[in-house]
Amino acid sequence: MARRGGSTGVGAFFRLLAGGGFVINGSVLPSAADLLRWYDRHRRILPWRALPGQSADAYRVWLSEIMLQQTTVTAVMPYFERFLAAFPDVGALARAPQDRVMALWAGLGYYARARNLHACAQVVAASGGRFPDTVEGLLELPGIGAYTAAAIAAIAFGRPVVPVDGNVERVTTRLFALTDPLPAARKAIARRAMTLNGDALARARPSDFAQALFDLGAGICTPRTPACVLCPWRETCAANRQGIAATLPRRAAKPVRPVRYGVHFYMVDSAGGLLLVRRPEKGLLGGMMGLPGPVWRDAPWSDTEAMAHAPTASRLRPQWHKVGQVKHVFTHFTLLVDVYAACVQSFPNSLVAAEGMVHRTGDDEVALPSLMRKCISLAQSAHVFD
Repeated sequence: MARRGGSTGVGAFFRLLAGGGFVINGSVLPSAADLLRWYDRHRRILPWRALPGQSADAYRVWLSEIMLQQTTVTAVMPYFERFLAAFPDVGALARAPQDRVMALWAGLGYYARARNLHACAQVVAASGGRFPDTVEGLLELPGIGAYTAAAIAAIAFGRPVVPVDGNVERVTTRLFALTDPLPAARKAIARRAMTLNGDALARARPSDFAQALFDLGAGICTPRTPACVLCPWRETCAANRQGIAATLPRRAAKPVRPVRYGVHFYMVDSAGGLLLVRRPEKGLLGGMMGLPGPVWRDAPWSDTEAMAHAPTASRLRPQWHKVGQVKHVFTHFTLLVDVYAACVQSFPNSLVAAEGMVHRTGDDEVALPSLMRKCISLAQSAHVFD
């Protein structure tokens, strides 16, 4: 038999099988029993996860999966708890004003998720408040893609599918010693991952098996220093046998992140009001409230160019002060924002009508993304109106 994935030959092959491994398409796969025994002892206690013997709540599973996209468990926990307190079920979320939803989301980033979350809740509520229980049905809902549909179907409804997130991708890459770099190898890795539940026990406990994979990647098969000696699948892991686990998955060199430039205006009145505008629904920070300013662009702004976009009204003569620059990193580019500040006695009605709304500082009901909070903090710390 030809060696595969660093195997030490026929003897090793049959020892793996004796330990619970099995074969699909010529590859030795690890034992679901080993993983599930480990999970039963070491499973994480998470606010959205059902305890042993309990049935999963589809609403909690869905809410957590949307929040966890591009975000860590630690960051999500307080947001999840606040959302659940404000919207205990999908009907409550569907009935809530979008601004209330966005305000509770503010700071989590990727704000299209919040808009889609609200739209999805409305669709589910209109259908009687029950989520579809299949991958195909879940994919019809706003904001639910292939991974999220598989995760909800497996965890909440016991469908025998393998959701492939970053943790499962990393575990799979190491199990099979897949050395082709990401992101090009992502589809091939996902195809391998979807075979991991090939034995009967994995398919009998699909919810636990999916969450066990997540926990294995999060707690043992970690990105930089995998704890291979503690791994229930170490004997079957090709990367562990070859001594290359910590080097996988490999990644292609990232392109240089481009820089874009913005200008935002912090205008307050003597009563502590702050002028805000609603950003367009499409694009980054879509639908969120923010400081006035022109569309971000690829070239820096001169003071003259910036002032052409400053909020103004008839007989209003604000004295603008350039208070500094904010750096904010998005997924695909870095944004440098010049911040200007001005104080006026009061806002003319024409200005508020044209530009947006007056926000009282300290009012948490208004959803402000972290970029805008940075700009406001910079303007306030400059003390130009003291």
